[in-house]
Amino acid sequence: MNALTVNLQSVLELTDEQFFNLCQANRDLRFERTATGELIIMPPTGGETGNRNGRLNQQLFNWSDTDLTGIAFDSSTCFKLPNGADRSPDASWIKLERWDALTEEEKQKFPPISPDFVIELLSPSDSLKVAQEKMREYIDNGVRLGWLINRKSRQVEIYRSEKEVEVLESPVTLSREDVLNGFVLNLGLVW
Repeated sequence: MNALTVNLQSVLELTDEQFFNLCQANRDLRFERTATGELIIMPPTGGETGNRNGRLNQQLFNWSDTDLTGIAFDSSTCFKLPNGADRSPDASWIKLERWDALTEEEKQKFPPISPDFVIELLSPSDSLKVAQEKMREYIDNGVRLGWLINRKSRQVEIYRSEKEVEVLESPVTLSREDVLNGFVLNLGLVW
């Protein structure tokens, strides 16, 4: 099952509040919204992808709990990016001082902030091209580091602001001291 993109602009333009309420009323569905207002309805993942995504989050949350310099989020968190898109990375992390600068209401709804770090795990129903475009959108909107993990090809694409995409073949671990001091992702739990 592939994601479904619905262009509502000519019929209906959802406000941020209406989009939030739509998501709250349909918690069994995952929604994103593009910068141009298209509604993306994403299918649930299968067991294999769900388990691997859980492993990613487990490692990021465990590190975040001991590091204490930021806060980690799972794939059910939707962020309002500066370009107007509402996106939900599979895993993400934000420096604590940036998170603490948000109001309580902003934290409760879809936080109007780009994470410092995102991970996208390509599932069998995902399009590589669409995932790559999403990663570029993250970087263009202030994300400092992004990892796109393709289990099928055992490749990782590393996205950084103002740098070319780096592609790694079958890495055992991933780490980047400049954004996530001391975090090491064990890909043996993901492949």
